Amino acid sequence: MTRIIIKWLALTAAIMVTSYLIDGISVAGISSAFLAAAVLGILNVFLRPIALILTLPVNILSIGLFTFVINAFMLIITSKLIPGFNVNGFWAAIIGSLLISIVSWAINIFASDKVSVKTVKSNINPDYIDLENMGDDKWE
Repeated sequence: MTRIIIKWLALTAAIMVTSYLIDGISVAGISSAFLAAAVLGILNVFLRPIALILTLPVNILSIGLFTFVINAFMLIITSKLIPGFNVNGFWAAIIGSLLISIVSWAINIFASDKVSVKTVKSNINPDYIDLENMGDDKWE
């Protein structure tokens, strides 16, 4: 549950940053940004996979660049549903969706609790004993 809240807050921050940087995107306040982040998250969970499957041939032909168009449409749909969150124009939506993705990704990287640990490969497996090893200990 806390991961969902962290992602929601990261998406909210990404929307606020994007509205500050791009003229074609505006947010009336923090409450509009919270609602926009919630709706955008829900659309990305339910509608985006369907759109990706339906546009798979175009996406393959465009080497995946059509995904930016799908993300832009998700942003435009969100702006139609949330009062106080406005996206003016297709190119503002394209650039905004790209910037929201980058900012949200960066925030999620820094807010992640995962730690990368490299393990040393060992011949010792605690669930398995090799009785045929005839090395120094001469197992049989």
